[in-house]
Amino acid sequence: MPQQKIILIVGPTAVGKTALSLTLAQTFGGEIISGDSMQVYQELNIGTAKIQPAEMQGIHHHLLDICSLTEPFTVADFQRLADQAITAIAQRQRQPFIVGGTGFYLQSLLRGYHLGGATSAGSSMIRAKWQRIATEQGVAALQAALAQVDPSSAAKIPAGDSRRLIRALEVYELTGKPISAQTDQVNAHYRPFIIGLTTAREQLYQRIDQRVEQMLTAGLLQEARFVYQRRQQAPQASKAIGYKEFFPYFAGEIPLATAVAKVKQNSRHFAKRQLTFFRNQLPTHWYDLLAHPEQLTQIKADVTQFLSE
Repeated sequence: MPQQKIILIVGPTAVGKTALSLTLAQTFGGEIISGDSMQVYQELNIGTAKIQPAEMQGIHHHLLDICSLTEPFTVADFQRLADQAITAIAQRQRQPFIVGGTGFYLQSLLRGYHLGGATSAGSSMIRAKWQRIATEQGVAALQAALAQVDPSSAAKIPAGDSRRLIRALEVYELTGKPISAQTDQVNAHYRPFIIGLTTAREQLYQRIDQRVEQMLTAGLLQEARFVYQRRQQAPQASKAIGYKEFFPYFAGEIPLATAVAKVKQNSRHFAKRQLTFFRNQLPTHWYDLLAHPEQLTQIKADVTQFLSE
């Protein structure tokens, strides 16, 4: 059975992935699958920079608004639904495009991680357990636990990166295999071409700050308050950048300006982590459309060649 060709557009937040995806989908007869872990939630629009129906240019988008923010959504859910969407798009003789910045979701699809019978509830329980351990015993306890079952990953993940440590522990509990043993796999069903967007750090950080200001004008504070009021029922959304930073403000602990500055700072740090992940974990072809918009011609030529091979 021939491999299905898929095109991914990755990169840090605010770098222009959505605009490029629309252009390429129009050019190559494509449909777009979101690879963003927060855009699945129906109630989260502004803080997730989710494309709105009026902006879609008639292009069919998948994996947007598919669950309530009180429902857990896991990498296993993403794998299953993305596989289904790719199959359906291909059956319509359309080209699947996957667009987003949640690196582990995209990697799980490309590597074909075997997550067994993982369920949203089961995954959430495992994650909650390790988050509780991190809170009660410190991040060092996560590092020690991971070193027991996956010393290779424990040596590579920075000691303070609780998010990645918990993710590795979660994968081990779900699959019975260390994540380091799965990262070299290739999903035989797919042949990917990965487009990475980047730009100079100063320009990227400026765009991130501008985006945060635009979100505030669009109503981000009200959306964040909605999440804050449901934080006990929506643990995943409550940890998302763009929302969690406002919680101390709503509690009367810090001024609004401090919360806004924290959103910008955390967004910049997240963009840096995204770039590091995509550069180190995925075979990405890099372009800088912000500094060199003429590179769009090269991207189209590269995609044309990939599809013709």
